[in-house]
Amino acid sequence: MSWLDAVHGGWVHPHRLRVLSQHFASILPSAASVLDVGCGDGRLANLIAGLRPDLSFHAIDVLLRPDVAIPVSVFDGNKIPFERLSFDVVMFSDVLHHAADPAMLLREASRVARWSVAIKDHVLTGPLARRTLAFMDRVGNLRHGIALPFNYWTYAQWTAAFEEARLEVEVWQQKLRLYPFPANLLFERSLHFMARLKVKPAQNN
Repeated sequence: MSWLDAVHGGWVHPHRLRVLSQHFASILPSAASVLDVGCGDGRLANLIAGLRPDLSFHAIDVLLRPDVAIPVSVFDGNKIPFERLSFDVVMFSDVLHHAADPAMLLREASRVARWSVAIKDHVLTGPLARRTLAFMDRVGNLRHGIALPFNYWTYAQWTAAFEEARLEVEVWQQKLRLYPFPANLLFERSLHFMARLKVKPAQNN
């Protein structure tokens, strides 16, 4: 383990998980069934469930880790293996920029969700944004064998993808305070967002 792995795993990551769980807990609808797509080790969903016992979670990922906090099913990373309107909410936490086709996965989420899609991801904005995000991805994910296609989108690209997937922004937050000082000075900036998006009815419904 490198010193970067040690710092990230022992200091940055636990803080980030706690803050993320609080943000998701604040935007997820009441008494919802939630599908966590790309759940990783399941610790985030487990923390959210502790804050919001009214929620029920199901989790899927392309990799099955040996130390998961909740039951996890494996999927292919493209097709969500559930019928239309199977869950109230589909949740992505720093997952879409790892997907080979993020737009397709968003459309899949819109198909499976009855109410909304909740997302934490990145916005490509500001000087050295791509290099900063790529560095963060390597430190946080490379050792777990997670794909790193670096599919970072601008705000305009996110907006277009939401429209294509029939998703309408209800909540949008960018001041997330995910990192402790002084890491926040470099890695926070305006590079992160949290959103809750309403699933709009299909035109043929």
